[in-house]
Amino acid sequence: MRDELPTLQRWQAQGVEFALATVTSTSSSAPRPAGATLGVHPDGEVVGSVSGGCVEAAVVEIATRVLDSGTAERATFGISDDDAQAVGLTCGGTIEVFVRPFAPDRLDLAALARHLDDQHPVAVATVVEHPDPVAVGRAVLLTPAGVAGSTGSSGLDHAVVEVARGLLAQGATSLRHLGEDGERRLDTVTVLVESFAPRPRMIVFGAIDFASAVASIGHFLGFHVTVCDARARFATRARFPDADEVVVDWPHRYLAGTQVEASTAICVLTHDPKFDVPVLVEALRTDAGYLGVMGSRRTHRDRLERLREAGVDEAGLTRLRSPVGLDLGARTPQETAVSIAAELIAVRSGATGQPLRDLDGPIHR
Repeated sequence: MRDELPTLQRWQAQGVEFALATVTSTSSSAPRPAGATLGVHPDGEVVGSVSGGCVEAAVVEIATRVLDSGTAERATFGISDDDAQAVGLTCGGTIEVFVRPFAPDRLDLAALARHLDDQHPVAVATVVEHPDPVAVGRAVLLTPAGVAGSTGSSGLDHAVVEVARGLLAQGATSLRHLGEDGERRLDTVTVLVESFAPRPRMIVFGAIDFASAVASIGHFLGFHVTVCDARARFATRARFPDADEVVVDWPHRYLAGTQVEASTAICVLTHDPKFDVPVLVEALRTDAGYLGVMGSRRTHRDRLERLREAGVDEAGLTRLRSPVGLDLGARTPQETAVSIAAELIAVRSGATGQPLRDLDGPIHR
């Protein structure tokens, strides 16, 4: 829902009841994960996607019916289903979609948006199945500020919050089954818990034209992007409009004072020893999952010697990805940014980076 939230929030602010379709579970090569969302306005406007195009038309048809009836529906599409074949789901996967009318007072989307903008971990728990049809679609919002909303039962609320906290800690979106009053051994109620973990960070050092392209594609991929350079005339908001932050500071000093996690991607694009070596020494002390460094092979050999002299061991040096990116023949800043992004995606997912046509097995791991 994160990407669709601005539009959904606008609809809610206008007092519109719209239909909201959410993927609740998937199997095999389903094109979109659990939590993928599609919204349908009463005037026919559509935002988001639940399948990358395979079953959108069928889901929009269900959403239109839900708006007319006011009653939520669940639908399953799979390769063996006649309906799925008819609407074009040929990827071999199965998706289950929950479609519900979303009244203006259903869930405070503005509050959800504020917490996401502030990089807070948030979970939304929605009742998708309940013996009482009135309870279906009720939602609970779990944020660092507390709990908002209710399922209609204090016992179920308590259990849902406990479950949501556990899934949020894992960054997982999943269905959970409980009793009407939160009993753990019953399954008369089904709840979808959507976890919204803070966006992973991308820190780009070096305010050059390549950095602008990398910042743009990092933003597109959902990273919280910071560009840092010691030169104030280059590190400006006007030159990096897609960055969330533009920082004027020495790279190593900034990195020493900022939070870096395993999900953080660091891209060092300065290829200047007076910047590179200090910031890489600092970066190698962190748990950053991706350390990409721009430069030619000759530049990188020289850089490695300088890092050895600075006390970096061989195990640390192997973490550096330089020359940065995959072999795509990239030359322009934009092409280079695609190359870097491709390598970053492959590293995060543990993929090979090879052409899919040359591989066997499932496309979606």
